[in-house]
Amino acid sequence: MRRAVVAVLGAAAAVLAGCSGVPNPEITFYADGNTVVAEPLDQYCDALLRDCEQGGESATLAVRKGMPVQISVPEEVASTPWTLIVQYRTESGELRLQQPVTFTDGKRHAYTVEPESPSDQIMVVEIQQLGAAYAADPQGNPVVDENGQPQLVARGVWSLQNEAT
Repeated sequence: MRRAVVAVLGAAAAVLAGCSGVPNPEITFYADGNTVVAEPLDQYCDALLRDCEQGGESATLAVRKGMPVQISVPEEVASTPWTLIVQYRTESGELRLQQPVTFTDGKRHAYTVEPESPSDQIMVVEIQQLGAAYAADPQGNPVVDENGQPQLVARGVWSLQNEAT
């Protein structure tokens, strides 16, 4: 009887382990000869932002002045609209943002971020996977951009922070 109970409990544990959800997508960052894999920050949600799971923390790499950062996104991200946001430090120490880039063709799996000049240093690279939900004002009306397009809400955010000073 004891063996039967142990066997049943073992089988139940295996079934429960097999039923756990699909892991959140991870993004790979490569810079200066090193690679790091990032989980979504804080939370990762379905396309309508109704079902969210706990996320992780920022990834870190040391990126020297003038060096690029390569990004590789999985199919779960590449097949949806995603935006790239980059912050860099100028030679004078001023922090600036590059113009955000959004990919909507569903085919972009990789991208290389180049510094604006050889003396600039990439400090933050952020990927935002856009969901199908839009931002709304307190009355429930869509928040629109300068072209009248609704502002989609990010369902997942991955971040690389430069640990070099």
